[in-house]
Amino acid sequence: MNPIATPTTDFQWDTLPYRIGCPVWNCKQWHGEVYPSKSDSRVSLHWYSRSFNTVEGNSFFYGLPGLATLTRWCEQSADHFRFAMKFPRAVSHDAKLRDCESSLQPFLEHLHVLEVNERLGPSFLQLGPDFSARYWDRLQRFLDTFPRQLPLAIEFRHPDWFDEGEWEEKANQLLASLDIDRVLFDSSPLNSQEAQDASESQAQRRKPKSPRRFTVTGRRPLVRLIGLNDAEKVLPFWTEWAQQVATWISQGLQPWIFTHAPDDQFAPRLARLFHELVRQSHPDIPSLPDLSLPNFSQGASEPKVKQGLLFDLD
Repeated sequence: MNPIATPTTDFQWDTLPYRIGCPVWNCKQWHGEVYPSKSDSRVSLHWYSRSFNTVEGNSFFYGLPGLATLTRWCEQSADHFRFAMKFPRAVSHDAKLRDCESSLQPFLEHLHVLEVNERLGPSFLQLGPDFSARYWDRLQRFLDTFPRQLPLAIEFRHPDWFDEGEWEEKANQLLASLDIDRVLFDSSPLNSQEAQDASESQAQRRKPKSPRRFTVTGRRPLVRLIGLNDAEKVLPFWTEWAQQVATWISQGLQPWIFTHAPDDQFAPRLARLFHELVRQSHPDIPSLPDLSLPNFSQGASEPKVKQGLLFDLD
């Protein structure tokens, strides 16, 4: 098989009124599900970008790739595809938005490459758990000077920004005035039960327990959903989210949804499950493309549709 062969699909991505994807695009357990079972990891993005229309660029948090690498990603990904890149920790966590020009400028150069190649989605600035209201002036100055043409979303983690009072309202008003989206984070399924394996246990220790919000401050609500490895167990939690996304779509907004699983191997099926939940309110939206992948990897079962949702045969 030619690993660069065009996937078998006539899916029209411009008919999808929102964006949905995973936190990564390269996972060896996705062979046979997102890419052919014997394909090389170097073509993972080629295949992933034809299953979903966005991805979180979490790796930017730890370090920036070379500009040549980024250009290659643009060439490998499908025309409809967009990257949602995370700010480097040197900007958000280490400098806490002050005197960070030397770290910010290279990041902006990378965003420019995505912009000119028509692959730029909203970048998300994840503020650290200690970034409290005492840094309000610093946050305001940073956002006032950030290039307005670059789509941006902010993720708060400190309790001050969830006080249902002064600081939460001020933050929301500031973002709305600048057409910046607030990242909506929900880990309630993950924390609803005892961990079933090591990956869930680790995720429970690492993922914050931020209060759930449905706040819209811009045109692209960006939602990061932390689920469980067992897709069926997220249904009671994600049904309401899917209804909210459907409402935003009806209002003319473009939601961006990222589905996380404690074990990355389950992220694609969570994304497909969520998409089918959205389709229950918008049946005119097509199902995500079936790439008709041959040779499912050993130990993996081919997904089937059960009452409109994706589950395993076993």
